[in-house]
Amino acid sequence: MLPSFVDESFPLGISLGASVRVEKRSQVTRLLNGVETRNAIWKGTRRHFDVGTGLRSSADLHRVLSFFEKVGGRLCGFRFRDPMDHKSCAFDGTPSATDVTLGTGDGTTASFQLIKQVGAVGVEWQRKITKPVAGTLSVAVDGQLKTVGSDVLLDPLTGILQFQAGHIPTNHQVVTAGFLFDTPARFENDQLEINLLHFEAGQVPSIPLVELLS
Repeated sequence: MLPSFVDESFPLGISLGASVRVEKRSQVTRLLNGVETRNAIWKGTRRHFDVGTGLRSSADLHRVLSFFEKVGGRLCGFRFRDPMDHKSCAFDGTPSATDVTLGTGDGTTASFQLIKQVGAVGVEWQRKITKPVAGTLSVAVDGQLKTVGSDVLLDPLTGILQFQAGHIPTNHQVVTAGFLFDTPARFENDQLEINLLHFEAGQVPSIPLVELLS
C-alpha cells in the first residue's frame, strides 16, 4: 500500500514552467440598495498548477507519466516547486536567516514551526511551511546564527525546528529563519491523457495539480 505522501519531488525543470492559479474563498452579498458586504471564508489560499505548460520534450512527457505511476495518480501527495512562490524572502531575493519571524523564546519552548507571512498589512496571514528544501535552512536567535544539524534540528516533513539543550531561546529572544520550500501537492485527476503526436504538433496537454492543505 502506498503512503499518503511520498517524499519525492516532481521533476523540477517541468514544475518551474508550470502555470499557477491561486484560489481564495469569499462570500459577497449585495443588499437591496446595491451596497455589498464581503466576508472571507478562507483566510489563506489554495494553489492550483498546470504542469502541461512546463513540458518541453517527449522525454518530459515520459517523466510525468513515470511520476504519475509512482504516486498512484491522485492517491499520494508529493513535493512540488511552485514557480511563483518557493522562498522565505522576496521572489527575486536570496533567503537569509532573518527573513521570517517564527516566534519569541520563553526559556522552555524548543519547537518552532516554519511559516511565511503573506498578504498586506491588516489582512496578512501565516502560511504554514511543511516541506522545506534540505540544505537551504538558516536560523538565527536575536540575529545570531545557529548551526542547523547540531544547535537546532529540522524535520523536513513537517517544517518544525527543534532547538537542542543549551540552545533553547530564552525570554524575549526572537527566532528567525530563511529557506527554500516546496508545496505539498497531488495530481487532480486519476486519468492522464497524453498524445505524443499531438504534443509534437504543438498541442500542450493539461495536467492539473492541486496543493494539499494542512
